[in-house]
Amino acid sequence: MKSVLLSLMILAAPAFPAAAQDWALGGYDAVAYERSGRPVPGRSEIVTMWKGKLWHFASEENRARFESDPRIFAPGFNGFCPVSLSEGKRVQGDPRHFVIIGKRLYVVRSAAAERQFMQAPREILMKAKQSWARLR
Repeated sequence: MKSVLLSLMILAAPAFPAAAQDWALGGYDAVAYERSGRPVPGRSEIVTMWKGKLWHFASEENRARFESDPRIFAPGFNGFCPVSLSEGKRVQGDPRHFVIIGKRLYVVRSAAAERQFMQAPREILMKAKQSWARLR
């Protein structure tokens, strides 16, 4: 019996990294960015599926807020770094580095990109939008 269980675990192991690729924001709570001003890891048992991704939340309340209108909590440019987009490149943002402009969350590639974005948000967003239209 132990060997059967071990065999099943070994067969299932390669699926776990693939499942993690379907996590939005690397498992961080999209609602918590605005509420706490920092990235907060979501809990594995508090999730919802939206646009083919698993969104994790730190609380049931945050999940309910997200489910009421996911578009207001989802990061701009589908999580691609606006600084990179303004430079003509599609680079996925790192959910540990973010900027909120207005009420829109943007994840950026690094702490340096975060500082760069904060120095010239308007210009970077304008260039990023132009690039986003071409690179989509």
